[in-house]
Amino acid sequence: MKKITLVTLSILSSIFFSCEAQVKPNDISIQEEVKNYTLETVASDIAIPWGMTWLPDGTMLVTEKSGVLYQIKNGIKTEIKNVPKVYSRGQGGLLDIVLHPNYAKNGWLYVTYASSEGEGEGGNTKLIRAKLVDGSLTQIESLYKATPNTTKGQHFGSRIAFDNDGYLYFSAGERGNHFVNPQDIKRDGGKIYRLNDDGTIPKDNPFVGQAEAKEAIYSYGHRNPQGMAKNPITGAIWAHEHGPQGGDEINIIKKGANYGWPVVTYGIDYDGTTISTEKEKPGIEKPIYYWLPSIAPSGMAFVTSDRYPNWKGHLLVGSLKFQYLELVKLKGDEVIGRQKIATDIGRLRNVAQGPDGYIYIAVEGKGILRIIPN
Repeated sequence: MKKITLVTLSILSSIFFSCEAQVKPNDISIQEEVKNYTLETVASDIAIPWGMTWLPDGTMLVTEKSGVLYQIKNGIKTEIKNVPKVYSRGQGGLLDIVLHPNYAKNGWLYVTYASSEGEGEGGNTKLIRAKLVDGSLTQIESLYKATPNTTKGQHFGSRIAFDNDGYLYFSAGERGNHFVNPQDIKRDGGKIYRLNDDGTIPKDNPFVGQAEAKEAIYSYGHRNPQGMAKNPITGAIWAHEHGPQGGDEINIIKKGANYGWPVVTYGIDYDGTTISTEKEKPGIEKPIYYWLPSIAPSGMAFVTSDRYPNWKGHLLVGSLKFQYLELVKLKGDEVIGRQKIATDIGRLRNVAQGPDGYIYIAVEGKGILRIIPN
């Protein structure tokens, strides 16, 4: 019995020191918050708020991971009807929601969720579009469904963004099959996809015409991207993704680029073992920034509002692990500073700038909060 205990302690000690040894050389230290704001509750009692967007009249739409889509107006939550059944398991469920850039004219909204549609047990990430009429989703169209289904509960992604040319991007995690999916363009998982707004594949996608390739793929070698946004200055699509134990990344998404997972990583496995000794490799995109230790990033937004003069032009990222909002200060495409906001707020799942110029945050177990500058 003593031998087993000693072995167990040895393993735990090894894992502890492996995690503690994760120190990033010459890192940008994070500054403590300067509390020059108050937090106002917009909607309460939402278990895991995931995606959020606004209709032209200012009404919010918020997804809750278990499968509920809320419409929020004047603090009142109403459940939208006819939401597709989601595969709610682990990190999977009802995920992101965005409006078409020309929503006022065409009425299309886009949703990603974990779906059990198709062959095999379990589920995988799916993208649909629909219209909202009289409190119900109508004209639902299936645009993309990742395969194969799997009962694994991790790494569904998923965020959605439109670029300046009207192309739609969405992310899907590698579903826990990291040595198979991310580096194989013949397989879904660990990818960021680009589609036309009707779900068809753009003719200039990087892998169009390649034998057996998933032609919707725009970039690959991703682990689990849960943040994506268009840079308002350059128009480029930025994404962040979870690393393993360490090595969360911010990337600028480029056509046909390989972002390395699991061939290149700054993190280690959760049991303290090495996944890859490579930190950089020719032909693999380097992140513009990586976190060590991991912050478990979820949600991201560029600040363009004059309501926050000290935040304007910078990036906001939610942290699930450390339960704060991080202000990532930018100079062009370079990260030059970091600061905490809303320290100890809870597991911060998403952040977005509303049409009123205010920043909204989605916090697990609480709901939607608005940041009001003093």
